[in-house]
Amino acid sequence: MADSKTKTSKKRNYNNMAYVFVLPFVAVFLIFSVYPVLRTLQISFATYKGFGDMKFVGLKNYIRVLQDQYFWTALLNTIKIWSVNIVLQLGIAFLLTIAFSDIKFKLKGLGFFRAVYYLPNIIAATSVAFLFKTLLDWRYGTINQILAKLGVDSPINWLGQPVTAQLSISLIQTWMWFGNSFIMLMAGVQGINKDYFEAASIDGAGRWKSFYYITLPLLRPILLYVTITSLIGGIQMFDLPFLIGTVTGEPLGSTQTAIMYLYKFGFASRPKQVGYASAIAYILFLMILIISLIQFKVMNRKED
Repeated sequence: MADSKTKTSKKRNYNNMAYVFVLPFVAVFLIFSVYPVLRTLQISFATYKGFGDMKFVGLKNYIRVLQDQYFWTALLNTIKIWSVNIVLQLGIAFLLTIAFSDIKFKLKGLGFFRAVYYLPNIIAATSVAFLFKTLLDWRYGTINQILAKLGVDSPINWLGQPVTAQLSISLIQTWMWFGNSFIMLMAGVQGINKDYFEAASIDGAGRWKSFYYITLPLLRPILLYVTITSLIGGIQMFDLPFLIGTVTGEPLGSTQTAIMYLYKFGFASRPKQVGYASAIAYILFLMILIISLIQFKVMNRKED
């Protein structure tokens, strides 16, 4: 009986040691993740300059955000840039997935191409911005020099016109992220039993029918993950537009994203309007949450 109690006590002490190992992670998570979120929520209901006392103003900041036409313009800019990016990004990723997963093509070198396609994703945004600002320079840029040799007389001011500036950023984002989407989709395809494709091939189904009726339905969980993470990344788009343009989103504010607008009030304005910036952050959070829940519901309905 005594031995049984001793073993139970030792087992309890052993289990309690697990909390000691988990404690550092929990402490870091609470300090650097949970606390900033709750603190930002508190500040969003007040006027605050980043220092000194806060003055509680209720929903005044949120009402101001909803009535701020410049915020909605910045959000529209974000949606335009992201929409072109996600269509091209997923389109290229799907085409590559079809090509590398087709049993008739039997393309080799998947590991090499995955590394090459993913490479732009690991390059620092500052380097990417500097590279493309040089390539797209309307006077001495490489792109315009190539177009001139092909017979285009007048150089195109890629980053000096609203439409071409937004399109340029979308294409750069596509170049940076399509490799990541391709790796995700390809991993999902490799998890599908090859017997499905072989049976479909024997039955005379072409590659497009096999893709539509076999690959696409089984890729829904991966596709849901890619679209939601892309949406979150798109709404939080900041570094590339900021480095290519300015805080005000030149030309004519066309490249100012929602996060750049938040940055303007939270860090660049004098005096700082941290309360208003915090309210913008939570408005964007609610938008992402609502759209993500709709995507989950649509996907689950299709699976049912």
